[in-house]
Amino acid sequence: MDTEQAHDDASTRGMRRRAHPKRAILALLALLLLVNLAASLYQLPLNRVIERRFCREYYNENDPSVIDNDGNIDEKLCKIDAVQQRLAWLMGILETLWIVGDFVMTIPLGFVAEKYGRRTGLWLNITPRLFMLTWTIVIGYFEEHLPLKALVAGPTLSILGGDCVFNSIVYASAASLTDDNVIRATYFSWTNAVSYVVTFVGPGLAGATMTLNLLLPLWIGICLLLLAIPIIGLIEDPTHTPRMAEDEQRRPLISSPTLKAQTSKASLFSPVTERIRTLHSIIRSHPRNFALLLASFFLTSLASSDTKLLAQYISKRYHWMFAWAGYLLSAKAIVNFTLLTIVIPGILRSRSTSNPTQSRSLPDRDNVRYARICLAVSVLGALAIASSVTVWLLIPSLLLYSLGAALPVFTLGLLKSPSVSPKDSDEPSSPIASGAETHIFSIVMMVKTLGSLIGAPLMATLWVRGIATGALGVPYLVSAALYVTAIVVFAGVRVQ
Repeated sequence: MDTEQAHDDASTRGMRRRAHPKRAILALLALLLLVNLAASLYQLPLNRVIERRFCREYYNENDPSVIDNDGNIDEKLCKIDAVQQRLAWLMGILETLWIVGDFVMTIPLGFVAEKYGRRTGLWLNITPRLFMLTWTIVIGYFEEHLPLKALVAGPTLSILGGDCVFNSIVYASAASLTDDNVIRATYFSWTNAVSYVVTFVGPGLAGATMTLNLLLPLWIGICLLLLAIPIIGLIEDPTHTPRMAEDEQRRPLISSPTLKAQTSKASLFSPVTERIRTLHSIIRSHPRNFALLLASFFLTSLASSDTKLLAQYISKRYHWMFAWAGYLLSAKAIVNFTLLTIVIPGILRSRSTSNPTQSRSLPDRDNVRYARICLAVSVLGALAIASSVTVWLLIPSLLLYSLGAALPVFTLGLLKSPSVSPKDSDEPSSPIASGAETHIFSIVMMVKTLGSLIGAPLMATLWVRGIATGALGVPYLVSAALYVTAIVVFAGVRVQ
């Protein structure tokens, strides 16, 4: 009788957890779209704002005759090495500063999300994004009065949360909506698809609008972030609901990090230290597969840092305007969108319907197989980009590289595999399990952010060195080598 009651309680909690999964996932996807599109609209005009200022400084000293009466210079004249090297360094500094603040504050902000709810963490996350876009507009508008170095103040508010905090909350929220492997992988596919919809729409929209007014994409980005604020209120928060608190009060406090966070009256340092211990214990308690997955996340994040250079790479190597580069990047993203919205969900549905009685471990083997294919394609794509001497060779190379975009669908899908994250079968849908999901995804996003933190200055350094030596493809050769290393590491993952 007790067993049946426990089972009924677990089932009831699972039903509450998934009461409105469609509405919850749509709210998450809408938030992803707005936030990522705002970030995508930021990159191209930022590059051009910096390039224009460095270009004007260079020609003021070396050839003032190319500057017209309005102080403008033909953008094609700005693709010289002296300007592009300074652009690469400053862009690398800005990217690194954004990631540093995000990485350092991931654990404290994770505690804030546990104590005050995931929605609070997401609302805080909007603040630095709004400030960064607004500050860039101020620098661009008052360029005669404010030094370009003042741009470094923009990313400093990432201490309130950046991509690591945002993604960990979003992916944990998506994972908590279902216990089914196929549905969860489909949700991850949708979230990645939205991200690539942004990479499809964002650069093209930025390129089109910045030809009208250089700062117009930034104004659009601010409007999108303001729209995201009410959307956050629609997102389900399984770790911060009244019924969830009742469930956790029935359990020992030592096993409930969420309730401890919500009731803690101590200083921030104490719970942060406790959270670090919790994350460390999770890593130690998980099998070797989890450590291998973390290593692969780090390597692929490090390798994919080359994508931040694509706009500069296309503009410099092929002497294209940044607006044109935006159109090309949008064309590349069409492949990503098709892959993640049609191809991958189709594969997942066919695997789930071909044999309805198959075990839960079979999709895990499929995840491993498809992840290895994505890694191999990424190697070939990076090598092809590095060796593309003309833009007509670059186009198919970018399309090939984009085929590896499905990798997170399969690697994130493995995180809740019994071979990676064993869990107590007696508590399949408990609030504690929901809290553990948040910890797992926080660890993963921290590892990915660490890869980006190292990758941003590494790729900037390689790019500057490549400009100086004429070997412009060096960053992508290094990226290919990192993907090969990830293949070797991932080969050690074993599922039942």
